[in-house]
Amino acid sequence: MEPQQSWPSEWLRGVLEVCVLRVLLDGPSYGYALTQALGAAGLGDVKGGTLYPLLGRLEEAGRVEVEWRPGDGGPGRKYYVLTPEGRAHAVALAARWSDFTTTTRALTDGAPVPGRTT
Repeated sequence: MEPQQSWPSEWLRGVLEVCVLRVLLDGPSYGYALTQALGAAGLGDVKGGTLYPLLGRLEEAGRVEVEWRPGDGGPGRKYYVLTPEGRAHAVALAARWSDFTTTTRALTDGAPVPGRTT
């Protein structure tokens, strides 16, 4: 899959939380690093205007905590860290998303392709 794939925005809105939480399962991260990880995974260019409101909602819900860490010769960075509740939510949400994609794949994989006979 190409890292710069352009996906419909409504698809990204639907999957962004599960993907951000999955990245945070690997450890604390800051906004720019999250966008880089999401892009490298194939989601394309996730804008800060999309990411930061989600991180704010996750913080308000008690799923992430914020840590300010000093920068290396620059300004500090705001790191996002999963709380125990956030970690449990991330695992449960990933399992639900897996079930959902299995269901949708069963439907879409059987879609007829114009011009192809089976």
